[in-house]
Parts: sequence; structure tokens; C-alpha cells
Amino acid sequence: MLEIQDAFTRALLERDRPIPPGLTCSNGLRPERRFAIHRDNVVAGLIATLASRFPATQRIVGAPFFVVLARAFIDRHPPRSPVLLEYGKDLPSFVEAFEPARDLPYLADVIRLEAARGRAYHAADMPPLDPQTLAVLPQERLPFIRFDFHPATSMIRSSHPIVTIWAMNADGSKPKPVEPWLAEDAMVSRPTLNVRVHRLPSGGGTFLSLLAAGSPLGDAVEAALSESPNFNLSTNLAFMLGAGVTTAIR
Repeated sequence: MLEIQDAFTRALLERDRPIPPGLTCSNGLRPERRFAIHRDNVVAGLIATLASRFPATQRIVGAPFFVVLARAFIDRHPPRSPVLLEYGKDLPSFVEAFEPARDLPYLADVIRLEAARGRAYHAADMPPLDPQTLAVLPQERLPFIRFDFHPATSMIRSSHPIVTIWAMNADGSKPKPVEPWLAEDAMVSRPTLNVRVHRLPSGGGTFLSLLAAGSPLGDAVEAALSESPNFNLSTNLAFMLGAGVTTAIR
């Protein structure tokens, strides 16, 4: 049975593969024609799944190009699970090597941002940290504390203005040239019901990424200052606590 199912799946997703042997139609029609309809429906469904997960990406490239991109992706990365909520997680790396998209170097990072929004929407609920918990800690302990982050939180670091590009193509507004073209680091969160996309302040990408990875506060501050002399600890801490992306202090 597993061999039959595997052959059926491969024939559905690989257009040049012949239909599985032994297929018949009860109404006497040619099985090749009926299978072709089924194959088209499956592929169309997967393209629609990708379009629903990455609407801003589709708007950036246009629907016809997105269909070509999605079809090429499906050929190389067929679904491995019946649960399609995470289908497309390999799309950013695929786009980076997709020759027709070479003139859109920012596209993969925009896709990463959209994927993070999807993960945030379906992440577990958890109450955010009360900022007063940090305020009452002795000053000498602060460099050694570590934060637990909300499971809905993701950081996306980019050398392109991905938050600006995503926002222009997510709200239906008319896209316009991005000037100046500057790197933007994004944070995606969902402290309550709504998914939010934040543009991080100077040094915030390094600072929050290290904290989310489990580094103590002192090490994260040192790394952020080394990368960005304009890093402001008070600004970034207030931003982090106000966004509700931490859940506990250790």
C-alpha cells in the first residue's frame, strides 16, 4: 500500500511522470484524462495555499509571476505533511537561488517576514512579562539576567528595507520608491490577539536576537554596542517590554 501511495503522489506532483499503473475509471473514460484533472486541481490548491501564506510577496511580483514561482517550488519541494499551515517554509532559500527573481534580492527576506507572521498567528498563547518585574531587580544583577521570549516572537535581519516593502504591499496602498534604501531588522510578535510587525531600533536586531537565543543581558548589550554605536539600552528595553515579547526573567 505504501508503494502504491508513493507512486500516486509522485505522479500527481511530477508532470512528466506517467500515471500509476492499474488505474481505471468506472465510467469508461480514459484514466489519463481523469488523472490529469486531479493533478491540475492538486497543484492549483498548493499554489493557492502559497498565495494565501505570502500575499505581499504575490503583490510584489504579480500574480502571473507568482504562479510560475510557486509551480517551480512545488516541483522541487512537494508537501511532506497533510498539514499545510507551514507549507512554504523552504520558499525563502528557494527564491534566493531562483534565477528569474535575481533582480529582487530583498524578496527572500520579505517571504521570511510573512512566514514569521504565519507562525506567530498559530503560536501558543502566553501572558507577557510585567515590566515591573524588571524594575524591582537590583542593578548589580541586571547584566546576568536572561529572558524567556514569547513563542510567537521572531526576528528577521535584513540588509534591505523589508518592513517598509512589506507594509507597502500588505495594506493595499500604492507602492512607491523606497528612499533612502536602508537595512531594516524586523520583529514579529503576537502578545495578545493581533500579529504585529515592528521595525527595530538601532542595534535592536543584534540585541533582541541574542536575548532570544538565551544570552544574558550584559552580553547582548556589549554585542549591540559593538555593532551599532548608536545603540540605546533604555530605548531597546522599553521597546522590548512594550511589545510584550518576553514572558519571564531568569
